[in-house]
Amino acid sequence: MPDYPDGLPIGAGWTSTVDTSDVVFPYDGSVIGTAPIGTPELATRAVDEAVAVAREVASLPSRTRRTLLNDVASALQERREEFENLLVLETGKPLVDCRVEVARTIVTWEAAAEEVSRLHGETVPLDLLPSGDGLVGFWKRKPIGVVVGIAGFNYPLLLASHKIAPAIAAGCPVIVKPAPQTPLTTLWLVHLIREIAPVPAMVQLITGDASVGAALTTDRRIGAVSFTGSAAVGHRIARDAAPTKTLLELGSNAALVVAEDADLDAAADAVLRGGFYASGQACISVQRVLVVASVASDFTERVLARLDEVVVGDPRDEKTRVSALIDPASTDRVATWIEKSGARQVGGGVEGTVLRPTVLLDVPDGVEAWDEEIFGPVVCLRTVSDVDEAFAAVNASRYGLHASVYSRSLRTAFRALDELDVGGVVVNEVPGFRSDTMPYGGVKDSGIGREGPRFAVEELTVTRMAVLRP
Repeated sequence: MPDYPDGLPIGAGWTSTVDTSDVVFPYDGSVIGTAPIGTPELATRAVDEAVAVAREVASLPSRTRRTLLNDVASALQERREEFENLLVLETGKPLVDCRVEVARTIVTWEAAAEEVSRLHGETVPLDLLPSGDGLVGFWKRKPIGVVVGIAGFNYPLLLASHKIAPAIAAGCPVIVKPAPQTPLTTLWLVHLIREIAPVPAMVQLITGDASVGAALTTDRRIGAVSFTGSAAVGHRIARDAAPTKTLLELGSNAALVVAEDADLDAAADAVLRGGFYASGQACISVQRVLVVASVASDFTERVLARLDEVVVGDPRDEKTRVSALIDPASTDRVATWIEKSGARQVGGGVEGTVLRPTVLLDVPDGVEAWDEEIFGPVVCLRTVSDVDEAFAAVNASRYGLHASVYSRSLRTAFRALDELDVGGVVVNEVPGFRSDTMPYGGVKDSGIGREGPRFAVEELTVTRMAVLRP
């Protein structure tokens, strides 16, 4: 286990807590460590400390912020294997996916460092009206203030980094709240940052339940909330935090469209790769597959013939692709949704603590497995008459994060780009493709705002206009 102080990193030091909780390895239920449990009172204190250093953090030279971001990337690189192994134990996610998470985290910190040099403004012509004659106008970007970042359990290191790194780049103090199930990697990350930060209190961490989150997000002294999690919780945060700015990266129900001219082998491979990575606990994993009727039988046979290739087992094994979900309650929920779907089921079943990869055929509308975010190793296949019907089905969802289309036609590709009501359209690749430098976010119930260092930095700064009469 990593070595960092006991308690919570609040203010310039670490604060002990009355209560702690066990953190368990989802695969076998063994205890891998303990974590401090925060309280609403400690959350308020963290905001006090952040407000106290906000002006100092905002005035840090850009070179200092850039150096800090690069140094954190280097620290992560040096401890890469240790972070990977801790992520496996904490999340139960297969090792291959944890390696990807750490690699992406490092890129995120490096990209945030580059964005520091791009924080600049523009001059504005004020003499378009006679009243502006002789005036000089320009605007610059200023930090939005204290940022509260709330991360999900499925990619705890990466999601926390997408909150913390852009906040540092923008010159904002940040308080991060990890998911209760997965606090350890984020605690270690924050410890590494504070060891090298010129102002340790610029990055704080608080754990705890929803009452802790509410104490943070409803505090009128904060400048922005950046939340990753379910739509229901995100909506509540947006309502309760108003008028504070909220950035919401919420749920999804990612669709993959297989057109009649698709490369069927590539599309089948995409379903197997994109539907079951991270044990399906990824918001842009393939959940709904819409296949044009003329190729549906052939395509379905290709997918089902390869379903057993998805290796199930201990997440510490390099070959494993599907392992236990984050907790038994999640497994029970997904199994219940499968049973209630009324669909024809291929694969599936619980093996020890692991829900095996499942394909559901002919899933109707109006059931959770089709309408909601299942967040497990389940893919639903439906036959449609043509691409028009497929696109209509994609857009009928209340979610709109990513969707993908497999087709050899540029016309179909550009139709998808124009017509699909989602934040990102991916052609001939899984909807789960995400480069951490691209704008990432959704529409409808999938959220508001964009992540990716460049875009998050813009979200976490405000323009300040200057008008001068020399």
